[in-house]
Amino acid sequence: MVPNRDDPHPNRRYRGQRLALIVPCYNEEAAIASVVRGFRAALPAVDVYVFDNASTDRTAEVARADGARVVRVALRGKGNVVRRMFADVDADVYVMVDGDATYDPKSVRPLIDKLLDEGLDMVVGCRRTPDELARAAYRRGHRFGNAMLTNGVRGIFGGSFEDMLSGYRVFSRRYVKSFPAVSRGFEIETELTVHALELRMPYGELDTPYFARPEGSASKLSTWRDGLRILRTIGGLYVMERPLAFFGAGAVLMASAALALFVPVLLQYMESGLVPRLPTAVLSATMMVCALLSLVCGLVLNTVTHGRQEVKRLAYLSVPALRPEHQ
Repeated sequence: MVPNRDDPHPNRRYRGQRLALIVPCYNEEAAIASVVRGFRAALPAVDVYVFDNASTDRTAEVARADGARVVRVALRGKGNVVRRMFADVDADVYVMVDGDATYDPKSVRPLIDKLLDEGLDMVVGCRRTPDELARAAYRRGHRFGNAMLTNGVRGIFGGSFEDMLSGYRVFSRRYVKSFPAVSRGFEIETELTVHALELRMPYGELDTPYFARPEGSASKLSTWRDGLRILRTIGGLYVMERPLAFFGAGAVLMASAALALFVPVLLQYMESGLVPRLPTAVLSATMMVCALLSLVCGLVLNTVTHGRQEVKRLAYLSVPALRPEHQ
């Protein structure tokens, strides 16, 4: 399944790079043949891998009949499939695309060229659909949800991504082999984005057409359920990658509340020498202790986060950079 790095077919390269098309899919019998044929026609040098997430239809058979290497992943969820793809496939440049035939195969060369020419580690295909076709291409609420979540990540982690949830991406080997892949489901795109931002990898975006699904194919994305999962993932990543900011904010809030409760008690004590509001004083002291504990947790976890980022950075640097041949 995994190709040998001593490539016996050096002519099956694009600008000196070994290419792999990795396609996560579940029950895409109606669309997978179009994906495999379209990308192979646009980029004959690519090796096509279809990772079938335990489909109940003929997805695997159709993909195999069109010459794709099919790998079955029993553990459900797109994140689990991406983890397996990144672990098992060996290449220099990876093109990841959903198996629903909504992404444009003709855009694959410009995406790869941008990655190679600009020395990037990830290029995201930003979905662009004319307004008159958007209703067929997007389910209700998807465009708004995508914009909201993308702006949320941009506000927390920085960067300039416009379409964080796009399933059309090109990666360098450096990126793929340093990505831990913790997510289980559709929140994987959020993790892919934050990984690039936190390691300060060079990345880019390129506009690509986005089409409606072919007849007989249905979206597996649940607007509300998966949207909430993505939102929860953003929150979890914020705590993991920005612990000092998160716990520091909690410390400031608790300390402020403690001081607000303590000031009247202190003024009364200075006037009478008594503390008649003893429970309030105890509550104030307890909240201040909690604020200090929150601050200490943030400082400790911030050190842990820096150490974890250094390990990921070393894993990233252990992979040689791409050396593309110019056409």
